[in-house]
Parts: sequence; C-alpha cells; structure tokens
Amino acid sequence: MFVCHRPITLLLLRLFGSVASLAIHTPAPPLPSQIFPASAFPSNVPSFPSSPGVPPSIPPFSSSTAESTRARCPMTTSPSSVVVRFEDPVTVNCSVPETGFSLLGWVVSLLKEAPPPTMERSLVWSVNSVTDWKINSTCYALSDHGGQCSIKLPIIVYKPPDNVSISLGNHCGPMLEAHRYTLHCEVQRVAPVGRLTVTFYKGQTALRQLRSNNTEKEPVTEVFTVDIVPSKEDDGVQYWCEATLELGPEGPRRPPVMMSQKLNASVHFGPQLICPGKLQVREGERLLCDVTGNPQPSVIWYRDGQAVALPTRSSRNHAGKYMVWTKGHLGQKNFTVEVEVLGSVGTANSCNRCFLSAVLVIQMITWL
Repeated sequence: MFVCHRPITLLLLRLFGSVASLAIHTPAPPLPSQIFPASAFPSNVPSFPSSPGVPPSIPPFSSSTAESTRARCPMTTSPSSVVVRFEDPVTVNCSVPETGFSLLGWVVSLLKEAPPPTMERSLVWSVNSVTDWKINSTCYALSDHGGQCSIKLPIIVYKPPDNVSISLGNHCGPMLEAHRYTLHCEVQRVAPVGRLTVTFYKGQTALRQLRSNNTEKEPVTEVFTVDIVPSKEDDGVQYWCEATLELGPEGPRRPPVMMSQKLNASVHFGPQLICPGKLQVREGERLLCDVTGNPQPSVIWYRDGQAVALPTRSSRNHAGKYMVWTKGHLGQKNFTVEVEVLGSVGTANSCNRCFLSAVLVIQMITWL
C-alpha cells in the first residue's frame, strides 16, 4: 500500500513547490521615468519598434523651450537657432550625446520635410527651400525608461522689403516755415516686420528711429511717421529714411538695409530784413540793406513818405529814417531803418593835412 501511494505524494510535493515558487519570485515593479513623470506626457507615446528597420509613427506632443529642456535632457542642436532668407536652404543637426535614448526624431510643421526617426544619437533635418513663414521644428528623444524630452528650434524666416519710399503726408508742394508736417516712410512687403528698424534723416543727421510692434511673420507693408517743423535754414535740405532688418548674431553679417529716395525740401519763408535797425555807412559807400524770402519778396523803400531808390554813393544828405515795405508769400511786412552817414576816410585825412599845415604856418610866424 505504501508503494501504491508514493507517486501521489511526489505529485503533491511538486505542486506545492510550484505555488511557493510563484509567491516568492514575484517580479519587481518597473522603474519610474528618469526624464519626465508619466503624467507629463500624452498617453499615446509611440511604442518602440519590434524591428530596427521600421520606425514608429510620431504622435503630436507639447515641446519645451531650449533653455528649460537642456536642464533635464542632454539634447543639442547645431546651430542652436536659425535665421534663413525665404526660399533659401537650411540644415540643422540634432544630437543626444549620452546613451539611454532609444529613438531620436524631428517634428516639423511641414510633415513632408521631416526626416524619419532614428535609433542613432544624431539626426539631421534639412530643407532645400524654406517656403513656410511660420515653420516650426522640434527635435525629440524617447528614453529607454519611458517618457521623452524635446528641444524647439528657434527659426526666423526673413525677407528684405520690396521698396522703401518717403513722402509728405497729405501735402504736396513747398512747406511753410514754422508749420508742422508729417514725413511718411513706407516699407513694402517685409518680413518679419517686428524685426524692422526705420531711421529718418535730414541730410546726414538722424532725426528719429522707430520700430514696429507688429508680430506678423508673413510679409506686410507698414508706414512709419515723424513730425517736422521746418525753418528757413531747411530750405534745400534732403529728407530720407532707411529700413534695416535687425536679425541678431545668427543673421547675415551685414543686416539687410534699404534706403528711400531723397526728398528735396522747399521751405517758403519771409520777408526778412537782413540789416540792423540802425545802419551806419560812410560817405561815398553804397547803402546796403537786403530783404530776403522764398520766394523773393517785393521791396519798396520810402523816405519822408516818398518812394526812393537806395543811393549807390552815400552822402550826408542820405542820413535819416527809411521805411521798408515788403510783400512776400507769407504776407506783408514793414520795417524801419535809421541811416547814419559817417565821414569818409579820405575826408578825415584831408582835414588832418590842413590842420598840420596851419600849425606849421603859425610856428613860422612866431619865429619871425
């Protein structure tokens, strides 16, 4: 009987041992993510490929900025930012210098331009011609322990203006002295306009520098304005403006600059009297007292109520008060000039000679 029950006993012992083995060798829970908590990522993170030659599909995800990501992920891009002219090529390399990342990829707003993900430690994104003004490009990496990190590539797509022109707003023709006017500088189809700086000039003197607050990335046309109050000294000067795209250290060595045409200023002023209110002139000299203006005003001189012509050779008879009647583009003005006629240098020398002769005659009479 003992022999008959032995196989049954052995079977029970083996079953008991299997149950105990299952209870003792319960597998440990998986390690948590060492890159981001699981809650910080979407639930549809791609599974790793079963075959190295078949890349997984890439779901949308929220990327971090370069500064915040580098503190947690050893990801880099070269260059770190891109400034590219519209329709020019661009090439950027994304790399993970450390192990522990099973997949590296790019997410680009233009899906057809995104390279397939790789299990290598670097991946190049290259575009032959950038034609998207609002292009976004993010490099991401998946961790061996779950989770992911990413770095967003700053991209500026620029275009120099088609044309820059300057004009007087709501005005044509000459300006009037001491009146206010507005200069308009129109910059046509430039991008991004938020990087544009416009400088107004009078001759070679900078008047003012302005920047746009527009955040539009596509080409736009914008008008910048500056008020001026011209004086007679500004007659004949040239006004112009200059548009510069400030693209930073990653931009072209020489920033794109375009100048407007020169605007020749014509300022109407006057009449103005160009001589003192008390005028001294010597005998025999011409009486000079000009009246200026733009355009040249009409001038009539009066003395004792009679219109007179200014003498070309002054004498003491020409001394006295004169009234100057003027009429110009800005109106009529009257001026008063008091003229004093001094003895000529030749007359004074003649008197001195007569005085010396008289002294000599008196001395000779005394000696006799």
